[in-house]
Amino acid sequence: MAAAVKTSGGFCNTQQQWLHSTRDLFLHGSTRSNAKECKSRKTKKPTSLRVEATSTKVELDFNDPSWKQKFQEDWDNRFNLPRITDIYDLKPRPTTFSLMKQRTPTGDEDSTPMDMWNGYVNNDDRALMKVIKYSSPTSAGAECIDPDCTWVEQWVHRAGPRKDIYYEPNEVKAAIVTCGGLCPGLNDVIRQVVFTLETYGVKNIVGIPFGFRGFFEKGLKEMPLSRNLVENINLAGGSFLGVSRGGPKTSEIVDSIQARRIDMLFVLGGNGTHAGANAIHDECRKRKLKVSVVAVPKTIDNDIPLMDKTFGFDTAVEEAQRAINSAYIEARSAYHGIGLVKLMGRSSGFIAMHASLSSGQVDVCLIPEVSFALDGEYGVLQHLEQLIKNKGFCVVCVAEAAGQELLQNSGATDASGNAILSDIGVHMQQKIKTHFKGIGVHADIKYIDPTYMVRACRANASDAILCTVLGQNAVHGAFAGFSGITSCICNTHYVYLPVTQVITAPKRVNNKGRMWHRCLTSTGQPDFR
Repeated sequence: MAAAVKTSGGFCNTQQQWLHSTRDLFLHGSTRSNAKECKSRKTKKPTSLRVEATSTKVELDFNDPSWKQKFQEDWDNRFNLPRITDIYDLKPRPTTFSLMKQRTPTGDEDSTPMDMWNGYVNNDDRALMKVIKYSSPTSAGAECIDPDCTWVEQWVHRAGPRKDIYYEPNEVKAAIVTCGGLCPGLNDVIRQVVFTLETYGVKNIVGIPFGFRGFFEKGLKEMPLSRNLVENINLAGGSFLGVSRGGPKTSEIVDSIQARRIDMLFVLGGNGTHAGANAIHDECRKRKLKVSVVAVPKTIDNDIPLMDKTFGFDTAVEEAQRAINSAYIEARSAYHGIGLVKLMGRSSGFIAMHASLSSGQVDVCLIPEVSFALDGEYGVLQHLEQLIKNKGFCVVCVAEAAGQELLQNSGATDASGNAILSDIGVHMQQKIKTHFKGIGVHADIKYIDPTYMVRACRANASDAILCTVLGQNAVHGAFAGFSGITSCICNTHYVYLPVTQVITAPKRVNNKGRMWHRCLTSTGQPDFR
């Protein structure tokens, strides 16, 4: 057993030290970064890879007696999974994936072996997307297709290994790329994709360094991956392969895929990355390439539609509520203390809402889905004044995209094309100071912004399990011949969805739903309008 060493960066061992030096050698060209060399090296600024896609839904006339049938036909059409057999006439072969070997049931060596494995998923297996039948559009959280809230079955494809596959494992070259920002669980997914590929018999597995940038940036080489190399990467946060935003044109990426002779591409990322994966899939089909492009949904914001949650979200909530607990202790220990915590959430308030619920110590939770006023008789500041008067201290949790209408919009965007938000946390900090100074009341504001601490940590147990299953299912989907799909969890079941259906718009908190109502019950906050 390797000797354990505790360092300032966390808990590691000699094998991990070798692993990280090997990683740095591939990603940076040396085991020690050279800042001067990086500054002197001139690189061509890439064109951002930004793709927008929308799903098409059939126009329904609810006076038509057959509208329900038309809806279901349209649903089946939109959620039908793209396959490489759509452009290639391929014959399937028996799968090489099996965890249960042939055994003799009686223990007699002369007995006929029997196949004990029965864990394959049938291509016709489906899972229901929705399971609640709402009786009225006014029901809490109601999602209705027609004014009468008619029950319509919405089936999606179940994920898992198939009996038949469409690739020869010993001929496959598989690549993994992680894009966007950091997120807990990236290493867990990379690890499981490698493990599962090797179980199928794939020998040629590579990592593309630093997101889509790795497809074109000179000096960035593929990183050969194997079970031995990735064995312990799940013990640390971050991405073993590195991340970046933006990238070259789709055609340039596919040029690189062709030149590298990649057969399977596993893309880990959020909304923008999924749009990029879909564009790559479309370009591969246009060129009639036998390439399976499979995405795995990664975002701590949990803002990808149709799925229960994305990996990294549970860990982010756990870490965020630690920040809230710290703000609570600081506020409670100070005279007229006000703890203010800003959490990530570029377009949705899921982290803020769930962290507020899990901590149980938040008096005000502000999210982008619910507008609010800071000033005025019914504003947030007036409520904080009452909390200080009646309680002596309070805690406020605000999502980064909340209240943007109260701030000046810079109009700037990042490398992924996302709007750069104005800082609501700093704005609120100054407004609270000014308000209490104006009324002659002492207030001690404790402002905490744990953004990078939340996303850089190791996945917790819940996320680690989710990452394990999503990574395995991504490989099963690729070998089954699917492409342009994402591996996710819907209604507690693991399923495949066409990427086109999850990039239509970000998922947002339903401000009429039960979870937001539960948050309001927990905080006791009024309507700030």
